[in-house]
Amino acid sequence: MRAIVQRVASASVTVDNEMISHISHGLMVLVGIGSDDTDSDVLTLANKIVSLRVFSDPANSEKMWKASVKDVEGEILCVSQSTLMANTTKGNKPDFHRAMATEPSRRLYATFLEKLRRSYKPEKIQDGRFGAMMNVSLTNEGPVTITLDSRKFEYVDPSNKSSGAIFKAKHSPNEKEQES
Repeated sequence: MRAIVQRVASASVTVDNEMISHISHGLMVLVGIGSDDTDSDVLTLANKIVSLRVFSDPANSEKMWKASVKDVEGEILCVSQSTLMANTTKGNKPDFHRAMATEPSRRLYATFLEKLRRSYKPEKIQDGRFGAMMNVSLTNEGPVTITLDSRKFEYVDPSNKSSGAIFKAKHSPNEKEQES
């Protein structure tokens, strides 16, 4: 699973000129589900999102990267976005074969939302409309935008031998070792 997480002052989703979701201070999360994603990926990504420290310390706004969305009692707006799984390595037309099919993706996305609601406060979690053509508006605060992937949370510097230049993708025994 992949997510683009943005710290926002506000965000909303409109479908057919009707606003269906709106949040104030919190996180806007675009979520892409891959064809091989499982409940393990859901758990990993949901836990990371609610714990990610992208806010200032509530007691001292000059101390950045100290608080999570839970710490600041912010809201989360999630939007399913299969285009995050696009492969653009060949040519100029995106290839979406790595994205999960619609119905299994709908179920896994619902599981993801439920996990977020259980991990935090259900009333603080909003979402768009799965599979709909949505207009998403937001005011990015910072700007702070973080890319998360349930299989890989950082790229390793190959010049730093102590950090381990070779890594394996999490939860993916079929992946070959990759060098950064």
